[in-house]
Amino acid sequence: MDFYARALALRQQTVDDRRYMHTHAEVGLDMPVTKAYVMEKLREYGLEPKDCGHGVTATLGHGGKTILLRADMDALPMAEESGLPFACPTGQAAHACGHDNHAAMLLTAARMLKESEADLEGTVRFMFQPAEETFQGSRDMIANGILDGVDAALAYHVGPGKMPVGIYMYNAGGTMMFSNDGFTITVKGHGGHGAYPHTSIDPINIGVHIHLALQELIARESDPSWSCVVTVGQFSAGSAPNIIPDTAVLRGTIRTDKSEAREKLVRRVEEVSKAVAAVYGGTAEVEMATGVPPLICDGKMVNEIVGYMQELSFPGAMPYPGVQASASEDFALVAEKVPSAFMYLSAGFLDEQGDWPAHNPKVRFNEDVLPIGAACLAHCAVRWLQNNK
Repeated sequence: MDFYARALALRQQTVDDRRYMHTHAEVGLDMPVTKAYVMEKLREYGLEPKDCGHGVTATLGHGGKTILLRADMDALPMAEESGLPFACPTGQAAHACGHDNHAAMLLTAARMLKESEADLEGTVRFMFQPAEETFQGSRDMIANGILDGVDAALAYHVGPGKMPVGIYMYNAGGTMMFSNDGFTITVKGHGGHGAYPHTSIDPINIGVHIHLALQELIARESDPSWSCVVTVGQFSAGSAPNIIPDTAVLRGTIRTDKSEAREKLVRRVEEVSKAVAAVYGGTAEVEMATGVPPLICDGKMVNEIVGYMQELSFPGAMPYPGVQASASEDFALVAEKVPSAFMYLSAGFLDEQGDWPAHNPKVRFNEDVLPIGAACLAHCAVRWLQNNK
């Protein structure tokens, strides 16, 4: 089958799928509307979907090796300001990272692969996952067996911005995306009157010194060849200008490109926070949120997938190797366990529609990427199974 030609013929259905999920955006692990829609479409296309944790899976093919095709389908907890007629109306969720595109592309790929199932030389498993933004979805589905018997995995992520459709970005030689570990530091002091600070232990003062000390973990403790980020994005304390509170809370994120850097910074954030608090007479409790490792793809697998993509003839096709991003992706948990390839597909515009990045409430994604992504998923799955019997 010419998967790109077939994907073009199915373009309107893919667009309709994307827009439905966009309008009905949901966040986190529990996504009843989106999940029901995905399962309904898979049944319509002749597959037998089933629950896998909080996500959806389905399988087709004839034994042999198994390749997993993954799409996330959750939105972000924010209001949408895109001005699109199919924008999510709730004000509580928005597909500002493009996951609605991913799920729509995988639905169309599943349809095309079902149509050509007789020609498959192995097995394709589909992974429609929730909660990528909270780094819970892959972990949840892995715990429920999504990777059992899987030999390789493939995922695509669309990218908005000021660029044409057709660029595909990848990294076959190292870390593609950074690890992510969120932290909450609860500083406890002793509250009192703002006019008598000497009778109190000020947790705001302690929090400020902790914030400054954390920056030195990058400046003076991290190998200059590492790429690391420690960001405090939230600092909460107090209820009035003349009261020293009992407690202050700092929340932030650690991002690294290497496992050894991650391990060191996670440990040192806790050690430094507690030590600084003790210097000023207070205490600090550090809670680390469940994170994800760096996304490191299998070089052989990536190059193989790039070769299969080059067999397709879609407009503007242009490889862009060596991409690295300090954002994080819970597909890293899949890539830790099976040889995997992860690609960005450009979904931008060259006019003012491309002015906004992902996670911005005004972001827009070019729907011309939809048949490209669907074709790549289906074609690469077929070709990988042919060459990896």
